[in-house]
Amino acid sequence: MPGSIQSIERAAAMLRLLGSIDRPLGLNEIAAALDLPRPTAHGIVRTLRDVGFVDQELASARYRLGSALQELGSGGWDRHDLRGRAMNWADSLAGSSGLAVHLGVAATGAVRLVHHVFRPDGSHQRIRTGEEQPLHATALGKCLLAFAPVATPPARDLDLQRWTGRTCTTVAALEAQLALARRRGWASETGEYEPGTGGAAAPLRASGGIAVGAIGIVGPVEELYGIGGELRPSLAEHLVGAAREISAALVASR
Repeated sequence: MPGSIQSIERAAAMLRLLGSIDRPLGLNEIAAALDLPRPTAHGIVRTLRDVGFVDQELASARYRLGSALQELGSGGWDRHDLRGRAMNWADSLAGSSGLAVHLGVAATGAVRLVHHVFRPDGSHQRIRTGEEQPLHATALGKCLLAFAPVATPPARDLDLQRWTGRTCTTVAALEAQLALARRRGWASETGEYEPGTGGAAAPLRASGGIAVGAIGIVGPVEELYGIGGELRPSLAEHLVGAAREISAALVASR
């Protein structure tokens, strides 16, 4: 059996040290307490800082436990914080696409909408924020199934309820759709949840590339998809671009 990984042991020891002291510690203190060369201690604490597990005070350059550790037990990003980071780009995506924009996170066996931007045409619409929608029948849900498999159930464990005549109701067909989504970087839906309404969604990634949510465009199927069922190139470009910018903001904030 392979032995333990020394660098991980040292990182764990550093986190325990910072958690056991009620004040921030300097690099020399950390290195001395753990009996590590200063460059080794600096490399470890810098990496822990970059992923949010350690915070560094600007004035003193000392280190303390970071807020990202608290998120480990709560399923990742707080949905209100995620919404706040994504709002401006979601508004911009609605304007450039002319479609409604949804932001979703994984819930228990569903996708929960945490933000909804109305399509900018002044048509009658109802707010969807707070709704839970099926994973297998929506673009947001399939995006999370494809890119956040740890946070969502496997396809074989889902209740593949039929919502419309287009709903994917077999495990094999759903897994094929998820494989396609992974290859092209976004998931699609063409009237599987609500008749005549389709969507496309791309993952939102935080530090380390972990998918913590999805952003999607929603509207009449014919406005999203052209001949052959392909998402219109300009919409794909706007969607993927917005997801990329939000992901960059999530990484930069840690």
